[in-house]
Amino acid sequence: MPGARQLAGMHRPPSPPYQEPPALEDQDLLLAAAYVSDAQYNRNVPFETSPQAIRLYCFYNHWTMRAATYFFICVDLALAFFEEPAWLPLPFLATSIAEVLCLTVFFGRLVHFAKVTPQMVFWKDTKNICLMVTIVLTLIDLIIYGSLEAVNIHAVRWSRALRPVFLINFPESRQIRRAFRSIRNTLPDILYIFLLFIFSVLIFSLMALKLFGNRGLKTVEGSPYFTNILDITFELYVLVTTANSPDVMMPAYEFCCWYSLFFITYIIINTYIFMSVFLAVVYNNYRKHLKNEIRTLAYLKRHKMIEAFNILKVKVGTEFVVIEAQWRRLVKLVAPDISSSHLELLLRVSDEGQKGHVDKTNFLRLADLLNIQVVTVNIRRHPLEAWMPQVYQSSASLLVQKMVRHRTFVWVYDVIILVNAVFIALDEKNPFISYAEWLFLFLYVIEILLKLYTYEPRAYFGRKQFWNWFDTLIIIAALVATVANTTIRSARKYSSQQILDIVLILRILRLLRVIISIQRFRVIVITLINIGPTMLTFGGLVLVVYYVFAIIGMEVFQGRVHFDPSSASPDALACGNPALKDSAFAQGRYCRNNFNDLASSLVLLVELTVVNQWHNILSVQVGGARAAESNYGGLGLGSWKVGFLSFALIANGFALVTHQAAKLYFIVFHVVVVILIVNIFIAFILEAFFVAYSLEKSEVETAIEKKIQELGVGVQEEEMQDRSLVDNVDAKDSGFHGDEGDNKRKALKGLYFRIASKSKFGFLSLFFQGCTRGIWKFPG
Repeated sequence: MPGARQLAGMHRPPSPPYQEPPALEDQDLLLAAAYVSDAQYNRNVPFETSPQAIRLYCFYNHWTMRAATYFFICVDLALAFFEEPAWLPLPFLATSIAEVLCLTVFFGRLVHFAKVTPQMVFWKDTKNICLMVTIVLTLIDLIIYGSLEAVNIHAVRWSRALRPVFLINFPESRQIRRAFRSIRNTLPDILYIFLLFIFSVLIFSLMALKLFGNRGLKTVEGSPYFTNILDITFELYVLVTTANSPDVMMPAYEFCCWYSLFFITYIIINTYIFMSVFLAVVYNNYRKHLKNEIRTLAYLKRHKMIEAFNILKVKVGTEFVVIEAQWRRLVKLVAPDISSSHLELLLRVSDEGQKGHVDKTNFLRLADLLNIQVVTVNIRRHPLEAWMPQVYQSSASLLVQKMVRHRTFVWVYDVIILVNAVFIALDEKNPFISYAEWLFLFLYVIEILLKLYTYEPRAYFGRKQFWNWFDTLIIIAALVATVANTTIRSARKYSSQQILDIVLILRILRLLRVIISIQRFRVIVITLINIGPTMLTFGGLVLVVYYVFAIIGMEVFQGRVHFDPSSASPDALACGNPALKDSAFAQGRYCRNNFNDLASSLVLLVELTVVNQWHNILSVQVGGARAAESNYGGLGLGSWKVGFLSFALIANGFALVTHQAAKLYFIVFHVVVVILIVNIFIAFILEAFFVAYSLEKSEVETAIEKKIQELGVGVQEEEMQDRSLVDNVDAKDSGFHGDEGDNKRKALKGLYFRIASKSKFGFLSLFFQGCTRGIWKFPG
């Protein structure tokens, strides 16, 4: 079968007679293309429909303009790495010039946007107002700060905390904005639960003050036990995470065993019941508001496609349609890089009866058609088959090819990888182990050579063949590193530890192949890959929150804590601040946890979010405290199982060098990030994973696949694997191929199509898939 060449040359039956419509104006076609592009990428930007505004709008959405905007946003955010306080500070003049340049670009982008949108819409959009206000405030702050620095007066760069506004409010960042909007919509219901939780903590704090405050109890350090309401509230807030349990109750428990009932009741109510209800409310409300947003976006998407159809439609008989020529021009405008064979395939799906036009129903599916990734497969002959046909088609050569294509070949090398893993875990200094690694490398090289002999090299190293590239690069890098390490050791009697580390890491990375070999593992991994782009949205959300807190922390706590590993002076042991002498913060060697530059600040905030040396903190008596590991994670509320003992130590440390009110900074950070954002992130991941894990082919994908098979230009996954278009690790062959299989492979020449296993998911696009496939049901 000649493949796609036959597809393009198939005879089309004559179209029904109709009057030739007048030539469509270029600006009308451009306007329709803008509507379709907006529907394809779920953009909701009202724009002027004049010819000049349409061209400006298309230029505004061009990938180069978006890339330039993101570049300058990154530069603007990265300036904090080089501004005081910083590990490598640059002169204020250099950073201010860079920031002014970024602000100029942002203002130009804003002016560009104003040229394409109606004035009333532009000035009513709060995003645009926020951008302009932020630009003005930043310029004012630069002028004031520069003037004060010129006369040696210390000033605060308060506008740096506003820099994430540019990341959030430009139209390119609509996905991060939607995440913030989801949080904003979820907040009212969460707030009531949170206030009830805080009320419960305060009630128990008052009870603890009355029960234990006048008993004369002492902590292990010798300080009064539960005599200050603020300290009691803080300790009980920490107890919600069970991080300071049972330490916090031991003085009362030693005084009277019945007092343990107070703490047990507190943990049951606030830790297990409240937090379970809190996560349930977060998940339920987030899911509800996300559905509403998807419903709105689905309506806007259909509305834009109807607008495009109304521009292009002509009347044929009793119905309005879009003629084939205009449809082709439209698709080329929306997707300039689409191949002619792919375009012809989409036309066959849209014009099922080959009437020479596309009706309204099929036209409205165009945005979905363009979002489905159709892989064009060019099946070629192996170069050796052309150069040495007799040798390549000999009996011995065919036997080698059948062996490599057989699933047993995959299993054998999976076993080799597992055996190699056992050898990696053994002592590297043993000569037998060292020689065995050469054997494994030799076997891996043989594997690659056999695959290249069996499979067409250009298909084997195609753009989509990640695992083939991964295997080959890992083997080549391991071979080069091993040879280099052996050469250095034999020449200088010295082994390079850095090269040896690289060799060991490369060997371990080979184990990833085994995960992909197992079907259920492969499904889970592919699902995680599919939701990966959506997870980046929340990555941007967390970056914004981290950046704001890091800037605030640097302005408040810079220079309060110092880290000097080369000094053994008493000041260095006290983190450069006498207030920390003999404190748990200094004894725990937390001096490096400071806000003296942006990198250290971000690392410290990550430590406050996740486990911070949990096993070390548990094993070290810090100030006489004993920390017991919590089994709270067994409830599935992972966002609350954090290294809160380290949180308390850090908060107390910075409170010692500033004021007790400094604890509020860390509590607010914990509430915003760990309690709110992390729980919403968990809700998002759960929903995204459920949808992605249960997806089947959509109606549009099924229509494309059906048309591919009808035209005889389809290639199934098994045939692709047999022809080396994917790695043998995914092979599903049931045995050796006979003559029929060889003849089938010989017939597979030319261009073929298949639906990609991974659609082009973006944020909320994944949930669009769930809506259209019945996973989510909308009332009405």
